[in-house]
Amino acid sequence: MNTISHIYYEAVECLRSLISDCADHPFIIISCLITFFILRNKFRRHLFSIPGPFLASLTDLWRLHSVWKAQHHKTLQALHKKYGPLVRIAPNVISVSEPSAIGTIYGIKSNYMKTGFYSPWSIAWQGKHHDGLFSAVDPVYHREQKKLVANSFSMSSVLESEALVDTCSTLFMQQMGKIADQNSEVDLAEWLQYYAFDVIGELSFLKKFGFLESGSDVDSMIHGLQKVLKILTLTGQVPYTNKLFMENPLIPIFFPKMHQQSGVIDFTVRAIQARGGSFDQKGEIEANIVGKDMLSKWTAVKNENPQKMTTTDILIHTSTLVFAGSDTTAIALRAIVYFLLKSPAKLDKLVAELDAADAKGLLSEPVSYKESITHLSYLNACIKEAIRMHPSVGLILERFVPKGGAYFAGKFIPEGTIVGVNAWIVHNDPTIFPSPETFSPERWLEASPSKLQEMNQCWFPFGAGTRSCIGKNISMMEISKVIPQLFREFKLYFADPNKDWAIRNYWFVQQENLIVKLERRRGV
Repeated sequence: MNTISHIYYEAVECLRSLISDCADHPFIIISCLITFFILRNKFRRHLFSIPGPFLASLTDLWRLHSVWKAQHHKTLQALHKKYGPLVRIAPNVISVSEPSAIGTIYGIKSNYMKTGFYSPWSIAWQGKHHDGLFSAVDPVYHREQKKLVANSFSMSSVLESEALVDTCSTLFMQQMGKIADQNSEVDLAEWLQYYAFDVIGELSFLKKFGFLESGSDVDSMIHGLQKVLKILTLTGQVPYTNKLFMENPLIPIFFPKMHQQSGVIDFTVRAIQARGGSFDQKGEIEANIVGKDMLSKWTAVKNENPQKMTTTDILIHTSTLVFAGSDTTAIALRAIVYFLLKSPAKLDKLVAELDAADAKGLLSEPVSYKESITHLSYLNACIKEAIRMHPSVGLILERFVPKGGAYFAGKFIPEGTIVGVNAWIVHNDPTIFPSPETFSPERWLEASPSKLQEMNQCWFPFGAGTRSCIGKNISMMEISKVIPQLFREFKLYFADPNKDWAIRNYWFVQQENLIVKLERRRGV
């Protein structure tokens, strides 16, 4: 260590001397400065001994390129298998696979702050960027914003809107029935996205987006969001470019859809107007909207106390819900269907459970959330296992090491270092989940109480602590209702068992080409 430090400081002195001697040669000076920054990155104190790709220790460009290839979760899995619990994936970024790090970094009492990765995810409104719950870095601001909406996301509050989900489930089954009757192949990856989007539309605005009805990407909204997602994810790897790409005043002029998260704000405004609301000259909502949706609940709070809930708050929270709320659920739904179809014996066991519950009269039409979690234990194990094998988020959840530094896997990590855990890594830890590559719902039903507690503590698809996904109850309600209904109504099988789906990781690990065929299991 002393030898390496000595070499580094000797190199720095050499560079200073070169710069002094070559003042009239700017190219040489620039080359020297680049060399200096590369050496500084490589030999960061306490970090140079942490293993990882050589180029990753020199520049952020290695990580940017890895994420750009859209398979970073697989790359990270291979790196941790090779190097162990700590991997240096950028000069100042450490990926941690140690399970205990989840509580340390993300626990309720944690003082690990969010990094610049999240800043580009703010929402633009009236020419300014506003932080939502996801993009907010300041914990005080986040806490105050969360107080405004947390009650709306409680399971009891979400269940008040269960009938809205049922309308989407019914329409989805009708559309699947038409496809089954035509004996056609269908890309279920697309349709599950349509379903998740229309549910969010109902829960947010009491209005479906129209994806299920049309069977298409209405106004190319999904396509636009995917493009923005890629830009935000890549920008987050080099957050110092945020001002160039996301805060550049030319962006809203030449790329208005990117600036407005691909029209989500515009849709929110139109949804408010369609419900009888309007905006005054200052852009404030003037409305008395009544319903079980989020817009109604938050508008009522604003009307009662405009200082507590502002127009901007409503727009930011509803837009964030639309932007993030559908992808995570759609990914989970695809994973559940995929792994069940890949495991016929498990699927048969699930269908038998559904048929048995049906025969006893335990299931409504459609299946309710309460019935699902009460009477379908194997289904719940299948859901949990599929989400373990394919969590929605495919990058580390970045945090800064607080003042004083911290120890991970026996190594001291100085304050200001970026650390994070990736669910794809801990979910595949064989010490926690034996044979992690095997789809085994039984592990959640047969484990001892202590082992079950250990697995639950490492089940990390929604994050953890105060910054965990606030919409997880919405997602779990949807999943617990539509999956049993789908397999209750239809027999599903791959159109081509030899053709696998495609996966693309830009923050969300999206799946494409889940091509299946359906047969009705019940009467038309």
